[in-house]
Amino acid sequence: MTRLRAIGLLASGLIGGAGILAAAGSAHAGASQALVSATTVCLAHAPALLVLALAGKGRWMGVAGVLLALGTLIFVSDMALREFAGVRLLPLAAPLGGLLMIAGWLSIAIGGIAILWRSGDTLP
Repeated sequence: MTRLRAIGLLASGLIGGAGILAAAGSAHAGASQALVSATTVCLAHAPALLVLALAGKGRWMGVAGVLLALGTLIFVSDMALREFAGVRLLPLAAPLGGLLMIAGWLSIAIGGIAILWRSGDTLP
């Protein structure tokens, strides 16, 4: 297993676990918007990172994994700090994390186009 795949599995597990913690925090402490957002982002991106780590091939899938993991980390850290410490990670951290996650999903799309291009298939 390559180091990038192992890091992807680590990120997937940690982000998935953080999503469950955020969900539990929302249920027990009252559902703040910050915790609900963190839960949603974590539980959406952890499975995507798992799939990329286990089955992703090619440069674009590696780029996608890095962008999704980094974007999720920045976004969720900002939400958690807002909730529990009343401070921000850094100015515009949540939008930066969101942009990185969007870029990660676009990298997946570009990777799909690259696969189609190499195979000679055309889009439907």
